[in-house]
Amino acid sequence: MSTQPEGRFVSRATRETLALVMAGGRGARLKQLTANTAKPAVPFGGKFRIIDFTLSNCINSGVRRVGVLTQYKSHALIRHLQMGWGFMRGQFGEFVELLPAEQRSEGTSWYTGTADAVYQNIPFIRQHQPAHVLILAGDHIYKMDYGPMIAQHVANNAKVTVGCLEVPLNDATEFGVMTVDGSNRVVAFAEKPKDPQPMPGKPDVALASMGIYVFDARFLLDTLSKDAGVSESSHDFGHDIIPRAIAESDVFAYPFRDLYDPSRQGYWRDVGTVDAFWKANLELTDVLPELNLYDDRWPIWTHAAQLPPAKFILDKPEARGCAIDSMVSAGCIIAGAEVRNSVLFNNTRVETGSLIAQSVVLPGVTIGRNCRINKAVIDEGCVIPDNTEIGDGTRGNASWYHVTRSGVTLVTPEMLED
Repeated sequence: MSTQPEGRFVSRATRETLALVMAGGRGARLKQLTANTAKPAVPFGGKFRIIDFTLSNCINSGVRRVGVLTQYKSHALIRHLQMGWGFMRGQFGEFVELLPAEQRSEGTSWYTGTADAVYQNIPFIRQHQPAHVLILAGDHIYKMDYGPMIAQHVANNAKVTVGCLEVPLNDATEFGVMTVDGSNRVVAFAEKPKDPQPMPGKPDVALASMGIYVFDARFLLDTLSKDAGVSESSHDFGHDIIPRAIAESDVFAYPFRDLYDPSRQGYWRDVGTVDAFWKANLELTDVLPELNLYDDRWPIWTHAAQLPPAKFILDKPEARGCAIDSMVSAGCIIAGAEVRNSVLFNNTRVETGSLIAQSVVLPGVTIGRNCRINKAVIDEGCVIPDNTEIGDGTRGNASWYHVTRSGVTLVTPEMLED
């Protein structure tokens, strides 16, 4: 469609949609940050968790029937969803429902792929009888109105619609790359190709899948049932389901645009590595960040702990509590210390004489006196001893902590144990 769908048409389409959020991934590229929890439950942006962005997109878009598929070390994720996402009105058919992986009697494995995860939850889909099923990843940071995408899917009479964004050709090897015709019909799809196909007229750019799919519900159920019987299938949407759908049915691409300026591509980040996680958090401290967390037209929902305001104490030349170009969350105490260009999550305490710069400090961290921390990610619950130096190529850091290729130092409680 060349124009925005009419509002009533969009609202009817979203009411007929069931969303399934894939939240069972380990996120191994985040190293020790996901040693004890799934990637969607990792804190982000001072007070949120990664999955909050996908779920908030659903609620703000009017998609209020949501199933969250969990698997890997899901306790923290389940607890967060129970505490922060239980406000839906069940009497109106609204819900955010947990769908833990189950070992079925006919098999010995958990989910074997993204398509298999949805296939194993077919009874849940049939129970709610949606016209459309929206498949989402729970581990990306972005703001997107799914309503126009679903409406375009209906208007095109499509079997599948794929959310997509333009990426540099050199980065496209990490994505599923689509080739489209003049009406945005997908004519070819390659999952993580070694030689990506550029967009027409844009030789340095490829059209990449965001891992967001709208399916005709009946088509999805039929396709998943057929795929389950194919022994050589990897039971994955990118590898198996989407290429087969393109060959047999009508599949369209939906370009991802900014919420308020359709002429621009929307903000989207895969925070799947320590470097990307660190960078995306620090981008929030910019004067005008691309991701606006202060946008009351598109709020990000989460579980808000009942905590006192942040406090900055002591005002002496050698010990002044202050934060500059930083985000400091509730419950934090900066006691005669200096914080620069950093993000401090809830209940962090920084003691006298310490300097925190270009760092992401997750909840419940205590940083002792006279510490120097630069270009680091400090995991939840760390207690940093007095006079500790972390980052900036400090001698010995690579032996004790995890240091990325770009020089970001990751510190976890286990690394601090003697």
